[in-house]
Amino acid sequence: MGSLSEDMAKDLKITRASQDAFAASSYQKAVRAQKEGLFDEEIAPLRVKVSDPKTGESKEVTISRDDGVRDGITVESLAKIRPAFDDEGSIHAGNASQISDGAAAVLMMRRSTAEKLGQRILGKFVCAAIVGVKPLLMGQGPWKAIPRALELAGISKDDVDIYEINEAFASQCLWCANQLGIPHEKINPKGGAIAFGHPLGCTGARQVSTLLYELKRTGKKIGNTSMCVGTGMGMSAVWVAE
Repeated sequence: MGSLSEDMAKDLKITRASQDAFAASSYQKAVRAQKEGLFDEEIAPLRVKVSDPKTGESKEVTISRDDGVRDGITVESLAKIRPAFDDEGSIHAGNASQISDGAAAVLMMRRSTAEKLGQRILGKFVCAAIVGVKPLLMGQGPWKAIPRALELAGISKDDVDIYEINEAFASQCLWCANQLGIPHEKINPKGGAIAFGHPLGCTGARQVSTLLYELKRTGKKIGNTSMCVGTGMGMSAVWVAE
């Protein structure tokens, strides 16, 4: 995927400077959100045993925040990292999603069932769309899936208050956003996968959780989640906060 994204960045003239600026912003937003405790409500702390690799000593620690979020990341610091896939390329470890472990879950049911069980309703699922692009252009999936989901929901891109778009690579997320004319201030307001990782099987549920809590916190209503998928698929969904 890295090589494909590198080729796409070259073909579409997505500069390293623009990718680094987007990536630095992702880190800075995530750092600010973490310091302000904006993730606390959506993260369930876990007690785990860890072993010191040198002494073998084990102890229990509480994991309650993402480890990958790094303070002090700037465009200037990212400019010092060498390309990962092509010596003359633009994609590197700082402007692509980091390798991390993680898990997320959401519980979806009929409103009547939630009310019967006394469950707090965070939001409503409206619709979803899956659209394919050419496999070699897999990072462009959200570009096609987002408009289709909005069409199914009967709304325009301007009706959406917050977009959670996966940040597999700054190049693909930035390109999709610019092609669709989505204001950057509406995208991943608490940072994205570049800042805290993109664990397989986790991102979709993580996006929904982050989106609904942020819509509620800011008093906003309509949100959209989307991601590219290997082999050229793209998926997007529309949500309404309650």
